[in-house]
Amino acid sequence: MQSNPLISICIPAYKNTEFLRRSLDSIIRQRLTDFEIIVSDDSPDDAVGRLCEEYSLQTNLRYYRNRVPLGTPENWNEAVRRARGEWIKLMHDDDWFAGEESLEEYVKTIQAHPEAGFIFSAYRDVFLDEGDQREMYLPRWRYKAFLRNHSVLIARNIIGAPSVVLYKRLPAIEFDPKVKWVVDIDFYIRYLRTSRPVYIDKILVNIGLGKMQVTQDCRRPEVEIPENFYLLGKVGPFNLRNVLVYDAWWRLMRNLEIRRINDIARAGYDGPVPSPILSMISWQRRLPLRFWKVGFFSKTGMFLNYLFNYRRISSA
Repeated sequence: MQSNPLISICIPAYKNTEFLRRSLDSIIRQRLTDFEIIVSDDSPDDAVGRLCEEYSLQTNLRYYRNRVPLGTPENWNEAVRRARGEWIKLMHDDDWFAGEESLEEYVKTIQAHPEAGFIFSAYRDVFLDEGDQREMYLPRWRYKAFLRNHSVLIARNIIGAPSVVLYKRLPAIEFDPKVKWVVDIDFYIRYLRTSRPVYIDKILVNIGLGKMQVTQDCRRPEVEIPENFYLLGKVGPFNLRNVLVYDAWWRLMRNLEIRRINDIARAGYDGPVPSPILSMISWQRRLPLRFWKVGFFSKTGMFLNYLFNYRRISSA
């Protein structure tokens, strides 16, 4: 009887066979071979299925087509549910490994840190429309702040897309289908309540960024406002006591031009608003938006507002 693989590479696919081919090519070139590939397909036609049939002759690939499209992130969850490996490597179909040693580097980290259940690496953003690239390494001070309080991911997703992560399979923890914009941050925070993270300071994955991605479609108030309040409610408003989280909310209110409580309601959120966020809105309303878009004035105003509200944040 064949034993289960060490790693399940789970790919939620949707229509784009050109990108998927590039991703699969990067997988079959890996020096480490103790893995399986799971493709969960939301496509309306059989193009992805035909491509997977081609690759199933070369590697351990299992293909599943969803009768009813599941969407993001439920298609991610479906791919993971099909997995047999001890470790999960979720790979979006427009992302690919940076080199043939990438999986091997993840496994070396597993061996070096047996206490860890969540591993992530540096990565390279590849702007598919412009052809530009950007290398993304994690600053040491950000990593230390993250290790002290995982909720600082609200301020900045210093981990990156799920494609840079390798984690132990825990069926009880899935991506929350109620969100799209903060779906990865929400998952990371919940997962890391039970697991220790380890960062690899090497670029192991290329992240394809294009105008047609789901995350680009989410960048509007009616998505960002409800989802950010939903996430803050899950982690607890007391996390606003962290100045990085506080600054993130200050910038969110500024960038989305939230000037009154009614602006939040119009964006689709009608739940409770913590008093420090009401204070941010009130302060920002006192001066024109163009003033707050100057970095020095915005940072100074944020910090003064933070000090003003610090004592009441714990009861927010």
